[in-house]
Amino acid sequence: MNLLTKKINIFAFILLCSYTLSAQAPKYSNEFLSIGVGARAIGMSNSNISIVDDVTAGYWNPAGLNFIKSNIQIGLMHSEYFAGIAKYDYASIASRIDESSVGGFSFIRFGVDDIPNTTELIDAEGNIDYDKITTFSAADYAFLFSYARTYKEKLRLGANAKIIHRKVGDFAHSWGFGLDVGAQYNYNKWILGVMARDVTSTFNAWSYDLTDKMKEVFTLTNNEIPENSLEITLPKFIVSVGREFTISQNFTALPVLDIDFAFDKQRNVLLKNHYNSADPHFGVEFSYKKIVFVRGGIGNIQNETNMTGKKIKTFQPNMGIGIKIKDNFCLDYAYTDIGNKSIAIYSNIFSLKFNITKKVRSVEESDI
Repeated sequence: MNLLTKKINIFAFILLCSYTLSAQAPKYSNEFLSIGVGARAIGMSNSNISIVDDVTAGYWNPAGLNFIKSNIQIGLMHSEYFAGIAKYDYASIASRIDESSVGGFSFIRFGVDDIPNTTELIDAEGNIDYDKITTFSAADYAFLFSYARTYKEKLRLGANAKIIHRKVGDFAHSWGFGLDVGAQYNYNKWILGVMARDVTSTFNAWSYDLTDKMKEVFTLTNNEIPENSLEITLPKFIVSVGREFTISQNFTALPVLDIDFAFDKQRNVLLKNHYNSADPHFGVEFSYKKIVFVRGGIGNIQNETNMTGKKIKTFQPNMGIGIKIKDNFCLDYAYTDIGNKSIAIYSNIFSLKFNITKKVRSVEESDI
């Protein structure tokens, strides 16, 4: 399958996924926000809600922003999927407001660029004109505004207001708005976390601007012509627990268990019924002097049927490493298995984190 065919197939998939009946709540709505950010968390199979303690908390659990000690922290990540056709970019910044509160902003883009538009390829007389092929992008954007506050030292709370923008060339686009809330709590040596995503449900209002030629293509291929509609993303709740264990003077281990609860009917996950689903995933981080980190995780556990018709369980293993240079710079790497263990497509993910601390001038310097 050549690159042109791949992009056409991905475009068809995106357009079909974007079409929903009015005021319905489909499964996997805004699912690009479930991919994850930061190589640390991804290397641990997205098991991160209770332990996240840096700028990526604006995505995972805004309560974790309270751990930031520097004046400003910046996070960056880039990854690619489907052999580099789809690109995922993330950038975030967080700043301390005062001793007990932090504000942050996160930006996410997941998109496929340079998709061929072949709807004008054949003219009215049936002639093929390759000069009529144009290109466009299909991309999803998220803008997250975060606020976090510490209460009584052990309890940390946070919330996100997020704006969603999804765009398929000039043919279709949507705008949406939603809220997330999260909390972290220290209980003895345990760290507990909870995250409620789309707590009020997130609404995406889709509008379509199709040419007569495109409508004709939909009709000839026996596809419904999309109409303006409202897509609803139902709430998802994630509970998490982690604890750091001291192995020796220089070595520690931090295991974490997260369970995602979805309420958009049955998903193909480990625990499910006709009304909701529970998806457990586990990760662990080993550190040496809090400078060098080795990580691993297991997630995406599913029941599948193989080529012989036998029921099997599959899972997604992830791994990663990280290094911290003083307290100002962190480089993290994750090696992830996107897909099942028999047909693996591996992705290499890098993320960076910077701390910016303002220099406090002494009394003598202030007087100069």
